[in-house]
This record gives sequence, structure tokens and C-alpha cells, in this order.
Amino acid sequence: MPNRREFLKEAAGAAGIAFTGCGLLNAQPQPGAQRRRQVVVGGRRVKTIDIHAHCAVPEAAALINRNVAGQDAPLEDRLKAMDAQGIDMEALSINAFWYAAGRDVVTQLIKIQNEKLAELCAAHPDRFVAFASVALQFPDLAAQQLEDAVKKLGLRGAAIGGHVNGDELSSPKFNPFWAKAEELGVLIFMHPQGVPELDKRLAGNGRLGNVIGNPLETTIFLSHLIFDGTLDRFPGLKICGAHGGGYLPSYADRSDHGCSAGAGCDPKPLKKKPTEYLRREIYADSLIFSPEALRHLVAVCGVSQIMIGTDFPFPWTTTPVDHVLGTPGLSDADKRAILGENAARLLRIPA
Repeated sequence: MPNRREFLKEAAGAAGIAFTGCGLLNAQPQPGAQRRRQVVVGGRRVKTIDIHAHCAVPEAAALINRNVAGQDAPLEDRLKAMDAQGIDMEALSINAFWYAAGRDVVTQLIKIQNEKLAELCAAHPDRFVAFASVALQFPDLAAQQLEDAVKKLGLRGAAIGGHVNGDELSSPKFNPFWAKAEELGVLIFMHPQGVPELDKRLAGNGRLGNVIGNPLETTIFLSHLIFDGTLDRFPGLKICGAHGGGYLPSYADRSDHGCSAGAGCDPKPLKKKPTEYLRREIYADSLIFSPEALRHLVAVCGVSQIMIGTDFPFPWTTTPVDHVLGTPGLSDADKRAILGENAARLLRIPA
């Protein structure tokens, strides 16, 4: 009988999942500490759920010569880091890298990826759920992949990029995918890929392609869904924008006033003010970096629209729970909602 470490390594290997490694994996409990940090708010234990956590499937990536070897970290280390941070569950996603692949190859790639994610979640149902991967360059195929992933594999939605080979996802050609997402009632988690056309401007010191480019892409993506009418055509959509929804919640009132300030808007009005979509169809993670930023995000979007996100294992934060607990003005009910209740509702995770 293998010991616990051997068992966990075997389980991760059997699932074919690579947990990308970085310094956050050193955030492990000290000797003598409890195995898992128990998060209690107002005398009630909270099941904390991280909406924004990454992994990879090397077998799938190899189909288009993408190498994720050398990034592996043992599953046991992943669980220890979650335990230390007070994260009970992670919703795993894989950043889209396959939008240029042909139909036959990407069909096989997505099948492998989604099945491996499902295997891991089935082996550890109390620690992981996952977002499906979909081939959005073929919207009809993406719609079928989403349905299969949700109905046959038990995945909880889909993770997508913010554009597909330069095409905005508000284009009518993506309607089959959005229609299926609305029909299934699942959450779509959008993670940016940067803004390639700005690579020259964002070169140099400061990792500006990530620091500026990623939240900028999320802002562009969400704004197109609003202004191009996608959220009016599919009012049941649930869209989560990574990194606090980009810049949109920080400057949302400008969107409300934009069309009244000059030419450039379709004369057909939206069904609501742009800011109103932030309080219903659009969700955001809490991966912003100060109590004031989180307070403002809640004020603009509403507490029901916010969930904790870490970008694990990338080194943005090791204190996602304390970030919420330490934000002034949040009631105990608000904190419980952000820490886990909102995600549990959207991802259909039992209490």
C-alpha cells in the first residue's frame, strides 16, 4: 500500500495534470500546524472556493508541440499550499493556447484535456472542480464540447480567452457558443491573453504585457459584450472576468456616458446602462491588491458578483482569504458570499 505522498503523486500522474510550479508552492503549514486552515466568519465555517487557479495537461499540449514539461509540481504540494492559504476548493482552468489549431487536432486536444480534468475532479471532489476547454475558433464545435463537458463529464462551465485570433467574441459568429452557455446556465470564466497588437508599446521593463495588457484585454472583452449587444441577446449568460474584471469596474461610469458624449454608437439603445450589466451578468474575481480596491469593486458590482481568485500558482497573492477578511465595510454575510457562497452557487457545489 503506497503512503500518502506516493498515492497523491500517482493520482496526479494518472489524471495527467501538470500543476505549474512557482514560489507559492512553498506556502506550506509549519510543523505542528493544523493540516488545513479553517476559515470561520461570524461563527460559521466557510467553504472557501478559488475561482481562478491554473493547471495544464501535457499530453494535450504536445499535440500542437507545446511543451509544459519542467513545470510540474506534486499534487501533494498543491494541496498543502491550498491548506495553508485556507482554500478548500479550486476551480481549475487552462489558459487557451489552441485557437490556431485545425479542427481535427483541436477536437482531440480538447477531448484529452477535458477528460483529464474530469478524472482529477472525480478523484478529489472535495478539493477541485474544473472549467472545460473549448475550441472557440469553431463555435459550433465549442458549443458541443461545452455541452459534453457539463453533461457527461461534470465540468462546471468553460474557460475562454478574450479574443479568438483577433476576432471579438461579441461577433455574431460566436452566437452558437453563447446560446449553449445560456441554455446550460453555466459560468464562463474569461482569462486574458494580452493584447498582441500592443506588444511593441508594452515591451520593456515592468512586464507591461501582463500588468497592463491582461486587464486591458478583459476590459475590451467585457465592453464588447455589453456594447455589441451580446448580453442583450443572451441575458442569461454568466461571465466572470479575471483580475477584478480588468479596468472596467474602476471606470464604469465613463461607459454610461460614452454614447451621449459623441458619435460612434449604434443608434439602437442597449436594454440597460452599461454599469447595470456589472451587477447581473458580469462577475469578477477578487485578484486586486488593496482593501480599498476590493471595497470599490463591491460598491460598483455588488457583493453577489465577486469571488476569491488567486491566479494560483502564479505569484500574485498568498493571502486571498485575509484580503477579504481585512476589507473594512464588509459584513459577515458579505465576506461569506465572496469567500465561497457565490462560487458554490454558480458552480453548483454543495454546501
